[in-house]
Amino acid sequence: MSAAGASPGFARGRRLRSTPAMRRLTAQTRLAPADFVLPVFVKEGIAEPQPISSMPGVVQHTQESLREAAAEAAEAGIGGLMLFGIPADKDPVGSGADAADGVVNVALQQLRADLGDELVLMADLCLCEYTDHGHCGVVTPAGLVDNDPTLDRYAAVAVAQAQAGAHLVAPSGMMDGQVAAIRAGLDGSGFHETPVLAYAAKYASGFYGPFREAAEGAPQFGDRSTYQMDPPNAAEALREVRQDLAEGADAVMVKPALPYLDIVRQVADAVDVPVSAYQVSGEYAMVEAAAQRGMVDRRRAVLETLTSIRRAGAGTVLTYWAVEAARWLAPGPAPR
Repeated sequence: MSAAGASPGFARGRRLRSTPAMRRLTAQTRLAPADFVLPVFVKEGIAEPQPISSMPGVVQHTQESLREAAAEAAEAGIGGLMLFGIPADKDPVGSGADAADGVVNVALQQLRADLGDELVLMADLCLCEYTDHGHCGVVTPAGLVDNDPTLDRYAAVAVAQAQAGAHLVAPSGMMDGQVAAIRAGLDGSGFHETPVLAYAAKYASGFYGPFREAAEGAPQFGDRSTYQMDPPNAAEALREVRQDLAEGADAVMVKPALPYLDIVRQVADAVDVPVSAYQVSGEYAMVEAAAQRGMVDRRRAVLETLTSIRRAGAGTVLTYWAVEAARWLAPGPAPR
């Protein structure tokens, strides 16, 4: 049918796209600074922040530079920080993870004193950055990650992080039973009110490469495929999520985000707790590399990826662009 012969009720989607104001009015998904959590790295034994070559704009912080970055994050209005630590010394059981003077626990104490409850201080709970072998748990003489002894370590780390001031602990090791062990440890130490954000569906992904430079936690042998999820599996993600919720998780996470937007959607549809998604280092590095080469409009690409993750159903996005994106979203003159 030609335009001239169209009926009065002829549908025209373009009617609601005609101006920037119209598009803002009819947007079905919105971004806000409070949607974002900034992952940060703090390292012992450095005098100045150390740039991460594979992640332009991201650094390994000193304790002091982390405090400055946290203040900037709070000013930008983002939801929280996720802390990762790189200790000066590592051992087979990751002793630095639950030491009172461990790098993350010191950072938590300082940030809690600086900021109080202004930001949600989240502590990544794993051993890979603290062990000399780089795996996420205790390793047997045969070189296998030993699930159940690792749970005892996770419980101890959770208590140490809560004592240091973490508002929330986030187990990322993908050990079976980790949430139950952590919940029991927290409750047994009087931290009944400390929530657990479970990395419930964490895939063995090729997009973690730059993170391994940032956190200095790459496995010294083998890989993590025996405990992280296999990329082809979707139904398994829901099983993992349901198990973590049954064990007491207060919120769940999907990691990575962009290659697993279908999983984010399925999880968001299946649960009634907050759902987060982690826009991981490889996702960040790809956009940055393309933007540096003039292949994409950096700001548009960043906001489009963040919108896609929220549109898929994530209420919170962990992203290395958290503060920058929050500033872009700050109230100001309407774009023209």
